[in-house]
Amino acid sequence: MRALVQRVSHASVTIDGRLHGQIGQGFLVLLGITDGDTVDDAVYLADKTVKMRVFTDENDKMNRSLADVGGGLLIVSQFTLYGDCRKGNRPSFTSAARPETAIPLYEAFIARCRESGLPVETGEFGADMKVDLLNDGPVTLWMDTKDMRH
Repeated sequence: MRALVQRVSHASVTIDGRLHGQIGQGFLVLLGITDGDTVDDAVYLADKTVKMRVFTDENDKMNRSLADVGGGLLIVSQFTLYGDCRKGNRPSFTSAARPETAIPLYEAFIARCRESGLPVETGEFGADMKVDLLNDGPVTLWMDTKDMRH
């Protein structure tokens, strides 16, 4: 399971011209799921995300979490995080999990984030979404459970 986490001043997702979810300060989380991912991966990655300390403190050090700053999460499914660009000019997405596998894990990630008590907004799995954000910093972090759980 992969997450591209961006610290944002604000972010929103629009579907079919209508606002579907929006947050102020917090994290935009683009979430990709591959075959072999489990609920344990979703829980682990959600816990890492909500506890990430990348907001600045009074000493201008990245030392505060979402809870410390009253931030929220906007979680958007992103199968293209598993795009393979090694051959040719058209990425292959065969490593991305099929919806029957990915949707329950996407929902498990969202549920675990909501258990933290933080505000959580989402996109819609499989929809054509327009994501608007103001990256703060910029701070962008890549997390992959395959690399993190050794």
